[in-house]
Amino acid sequence: MLKQLKPYKVLQERRIEELKSDAYLLEHQKSGAHIVLLSNSDDNKVFNIGFRTPPEDDTGVAHILEHSVLCGSKKFPAKDSFVELLKGSLNTFLNAMTYPDKTVYPVASRNDHDFHNLMDVYLDAVLNTNIYKNEKIFLQEGWNYNLTSADDELTYNGVVYNEMKGAFSSPERLVRREVLNSLFPETTYSCESGGFPEAILDLTYEGLLDFHKRYYHPSNSYIYLYGDMDMEEKLQWLDEHYLSNYDRIVIDSEIKLQPAFPKRVDTVKSYAAGSTESEVDNSFLTYNAVIGTSLDKELNIAFQILLYALLNAPGAVLKQALLDKGIAKDVYGSYDDSLYQPVFTVGLKKSNLSSKDDFLGTIKEVLERVVKEGFDPKALLAGINSYEFNHREADFGRMPKGLIYGLSSLQSWLYDKEAPFTYFEANDVFAELRSKMKDGYFEQLIEKYLLQNTHTSFVALTPDKGLNARKEEALKERLKSVQAGLSPEEVQDMIKRTEALAEYQNTPSTKEQQQVIPTLSIEDIDTKASKLYQTLNNVDGTTILHHNLYTNGIGYLRLLFDIKEVPRRLLPYVGLLKNVLGYVDTQNYLFNELSNEIHIHSGGINSGVGSYANAHQHDDFKATYEFNAKVLYDKLGFAFDMIKEIVFTSRFDNTKRLFEIISQVKGNLQRNLINSGHSAGIARSSSKHSAVADFREAVSGIAYYQWLEDLQANFDAKKEELSSSLQELMGYIFRPENLLVSYTADDKGYEGLEEQVSALKAKLFTHEVAKEAFTFTPATHNEGFRSPSEVQYVVQTGNYIDKGYTYTGSLRVLQGILSLDYLWNNIRAKGGAYGCMSGFRRNGDSYLASYRDPNLDKTYKVYEEIPQYLNDFRADEREMTRYIIGAIQDLDAPRTPYSEGAFSLECYLSNVTEADLQQERDEVLGTKESDIIGFAGFVSAILEQQHRCVIGNEHKIEEQKQQFDETLDLIKH
Repeated sequence: MLKQLKPYKVLQERRIEELKSDAYLLEHQKSGAHIVLLSNSDDNKVFNIGFRTPPEDDTGVAHILEHSVLCGSKKFPAKDSFVELLKGSLNTFLNAMTYPDKTVYPVASRNDHDFHNLMDVYLDAVLNTNIYKNEKIFLQEGWNYNLTSADDELTYNGVVYNEMKGAFSSPERLVRREVLNSLFPETTYSCESGGFPEAILDLTYEGLLDFHKRYYHPSNSYIYLYGDMDMEEKLQWLDEHYLSNYDRIVIDSEIKLQPAFPKRVDTVKSYAAGSTESEVDNSFLTYNAVIGTSLDKELNIAFQILLYALLNAPGAVLKQALLDKGIAKDVYGSYDDSLYQPVFTVGLKKSNLSSKDDFLGTIKEVLERVVKEGFDPKALLAGINSYEFNHREADFGRMPKGLIYGLSSLQSWLYDKEAPFTYFEANDVFAELRSKMKDGYFEQLIEKYLLQNTHTSFVALTPDKGLNARKEEALKERLKSVQAGLSPEEVQDMIKRTEALAEYQNTPSTKEQQQVIPTLSIEDIDTKASKLYQTLNNVDGTTILHHNLYTNGIGYLRLLFDIKEVPRRLLPYVGLLKNVLGYVDTQNYLFNELSNEIHIHSGGINSGVGSYANAHQHDDFKATYEFNAKVLYDKLGFAFDMIKEIVFTSRFDNTKRLFEIISQVKGNLQRNLINSGHSAGIARSSSKHSAVADFREAVSGIAYYQWLEDLQANFDAKKEELSSSLQELMGYIFRPENLLVSYTADDKGYEGLEEQVSALKAKLFTHEVAKEAFTFTPATHNEGFRSPSEVQYVVQTGNYIDKGYTYTGSLRVLQGILSLDYLWNNIRAKGGAYGCMSGFRRNGDSYLASYRDPNLDKTYKVYEEIPQYLNDFRADEREMTRYIIGAIQDLDAPRTPYSEGAFSLECYLSNVTEADLQQERDEVLGTKESDIIGFAGFVSAILEQQHRCVIGNEHKIEEQKQQFDETLDLIKH
């Protein structure tokens, strides 16, 4: 029971059993701040302060402000307070996010002292920001004119400006933007909170300050505390140090509802396609409907179920009908419930505007048939069970579950100040939906919200191969016009402003400013490394790795098959197989029936490809094909039965279905290559010097994408070879000698596993196959990939073990120093890139990479100067402690039972022992300034190997093609 505290008024209090939490809604009486507490035993504590921030234009003011407030404050004036926290905190989450109608600043930590420090820095950042004292923060984070001499050409730069150029290089991002524009023309959702690049240039410094004054006040705040802490003490501190300094004011930040339309709205726009891409079969078509409001919990969960049953499940009724119509190569669906008025979308990729009538007609026809004849009840049950399983499991990977709960509270709290707890409880809704589905409830929802609803839109994006060139030319003309209109005095003033910004960026915060940032001491860190949960059992020569952990009755099963000796000619088929098994017909199930059966009785069964570099032999690795299943203990037999059904009876003769899968996989991979060019570039460049990276490239990288492109383009000629190769591949993979079993569960959950493994082994293939050892030939071949992007992803890789160096835990400290100091200052702050990173792996593979970077050759120059930076590196004991703590933070990231088992498995396959983990931790904790200086030669050895890859703007690549041995088009079809 929360004590009554004088500064606060308790508005609601209740026990939420599903979260095992005591929940409170409070109001700070002086400032008007709204506060939610979830008190429980979770030591991964979460704090969030959010503000309702409805934009009124496309300048990205909310987004730029989100970046800017973390660049120093009254109490913590260091110009990169956010980065300083990243360097020296044990946080389990530290970030800030801008949404269409809100901006949030969440932090999390398991360390009490650290948690308090994070709260303090974030609260001061948002309420007492230094943006009023220093315009250069806006110029760096938002946008600026850059002119170094009167003879130079004027240019634009800025972190958010370049970030959004990269973001809107994705046609999927543009589609979502145009969908919101079409449905909400009179509300804030028609404004791009992240900022359109062209519109960002219209934002003024005064506009930024005005937005902060208007919305960043406790009266407009939503404060959230979660976990095991003294809530009274935290509330008292909040009042004394922050909230009591503010008087309640009236702030108009209400999110208005868009009135429904009398009829559907139609919109056609264009997106930038690559110069080699076809303008035929390359359009996006969407049908979109507004679905009530996010305050209706049952309606919103029901539409998540409808999304599964109509569009997301393999063979879902609407998706399959649209594919069968032959008007698109891929069909997708989405339900965006992050808005006050959620949006349901049916989308086509790789289509044509001429297919509009067929698209809309098929949707209407299928939905009317479903209303008339009813849903397949198994499709609905599978959707409900899948959603409920995930809700009960509450495994959000590396995201603290308390953070997810806090964000979910804003789905209702932001629009109704008395309704923060709406989405914390859902078990009653699942029970209600199971009951209502028998009475036609879901069919009634389709009738009301998808057939009779007039608040809908049709949005199409068509490809325009010349759009990027025209935009670049328009930008140049805009800059020429600005420059031509400057008087000599104004030119000199602009040069001085450019120099002043550069001086600001080149001048580090003072020691005094840095030392105000709170930090922990080495004594706050546990010196003991992570424990590995690896009990090895043997069943007829097969190793079973039992990760004995409490899992709340859920068994996490992984069946791993060694694929190291699969012939190289079949490796691309391995990459495809993971998207085929479980998604084609089997002996007893059509592929849609198979998916429903799996999701009715489990938390999902899927397969994938794994690769694990040997930590002690840099040119060796393990490669596996893996089945993953999440089941309640009493459903373990079901998981094995389904896996056997898939492995032994899957049919590869339905080439129509195979083409559908290939088109979907290719589309998803194409999107990932463009949006995550840094990852693709690291993989591609590493494949020239690393055996494990070469394998990954063949099954999931650019080489695999190129294979898919060719397969799709020449499918009729290759479909028979495809079917036979997949069948041949099965005999190479699913053999008893290849099997390893990993199982995460307690002793009770382990019961019966060995019998299931024996039964599976008895059925595995034993016929003779011509195995082929994996071979790798290193090469140096630098590539520039032209893409329809406005920014670059600039990568350099190498291997230090090849040059005689060995792994040490101190490399984790070096990674933090480079990523958060040298690269951050030179590539992000000065260069304007959105991101930068480095990494040094146990097997020697290392990388430097930039993300959404306006530069190319300048970034390589920054990389080349790392050895000199390290030679000149100096850090006192406090600075080194912060870097060490930052490195430990990554080692100590909280793990769920699933991820704990996965970590132990990865260590086993990578030949990493508890002794290795302890040695690494000892080396991190013992890192000295001299160790970092000593890495200068180490980094030089990596750079000298000259392995480079860039994915980026086609004109930029061509301008600097001398950097590469070859320039290629990333997307050809």
